[in-house]
Amino acid sequence: MKNTVQSVYEQRGVSSSKKDVHQATKDLNKGLYPGAFCKIMPDVLAGSSQHCNILHPDTAGTKAGLAYLVWEVTHDLRAVRGIAIDALVMNLDDAGCVGAVDGFLVDQTISRNAFLIPTEVVHAIIESADDFCGWLRNLGIKCYFASGETASVGDLARTLDVGSSVAVRMKRKDVVDASRMAPGNILVGFSSTGMASYENRENSGIGSNGLTNARHDTLCSDYRKYRETYAPQLKKKLVYRGKYKVGDQLPQDKRFLIWEALLSPTRTYLPLIRLILANVNRRYITGIIHCSGGGQTKIINFGQKGNTYVKYNMFPVPPVFEMIQEASGASWREMYEVFNMGHRLEMAVTDTKVARDIIALSRSKNIETQRVGEIIARATPEQHNSVVIESPQGAFRYPE
Repeated sequence: MKNTVQSVYEQRGVSSSKKDVHQATKDLNKGLYPGAFCKIMPDVLAGSSQHCNILHPDTAGTKAGLAYLVWEVTHDLRAVRGIAIDALVMNLDDAGCVGAVDGFLVDQTISRNAFLIPTEVVHAIIESADDFCGWLRNLGIKCYFASGETASVGDLARTLDVGSSVAVRMKRKDVVDASRMAPGNILVGFSSTGMASYENRENSGIGSNGLTNARHDTLCSDYRKYRETYAPQLKKKLVYRGKYKVGDQLPQDKRFLIWEALLSPTRTYLPLIRLILANVNRRYITGIIHCSGGGQTKIINFGQKGNTYVKYNMFPVPPVFEMIQEASGASWREMYEVFNMGHRLEMAVTDTKVARDIIALSRSKNIETQRVGEIIARATPEQHNSVVIESPQGAFRYPE
């Protein structure tokens, strides 16, 4: 897809690259480690030169709008309980990518249209966030639900928005700085599907990105009557143009209904990252990337200038993404740029033995893991980074 042509995602008012956001924030201080996966600040809480602070916000994105739709149709509170987990995991796993794996304080924000979102829904979301923190503590990760804010802002929120922030303090010597990723490194990918040993349910692998496309391209026009669930500026041809109802079975995977697959709570890799960092010397891990906004191209924003990230051993495409692609007719190029497509976490490591050790640790937690590629140098290092994906669906280079 050429840069002059808007993708369907962009036509719906969403961008996987967030170029406008990066432009708006380009002059802000980048913190102690400008190339790290998330911003790291001096230890302003205790004033220690040996420590640093991370305060990281994120939301469940438009997955919250889908959760509202499913709840409105089914009145199943499981639909909204999951989005509290989504918002938390998008934060916790980002922090995990810089090596922060313990000692989290969590704040939650809910913005709702009170004319549409009743108290029982708000209670389910708050309770779910608190339960998830308790579940992490049972796994040995200190994570505490500290505070929150629920705002009834019907003039601003069409339905529901759920976000959270996490705060954590860590030692500077333990920071994993993704600016160290360099040619010669091996890329290890961690599956987003299945059921890890620390989980109690199967995961479709959907995560929390690309849900605007996933919702409108798979669900049928019956749902256009729920006008509050989409922007009035959207062209009709882009709104609920699929063939499925929320209660239909997911093709190729009868474990999930369509809504269960699309709202499958985002897997946290935090227990696994913690295990790996406890058993592998951090100096052999040059970067940890959460394949969130930007999907399989997320890594392009990190590492030494001139890196080419070649991914030649991708996981099989999970059924939920096959369904989205078939229903939408989206190009595979756009699919890999919007969705995680089978692995939502990857590590860059210095040698084959380290990669093998990490793969063994991950598989001990029942998370399928494999070498997915490597980093090579571009012919002209002064250029921007690039990503090459070699898949059964074709070979794609980003940017073109």
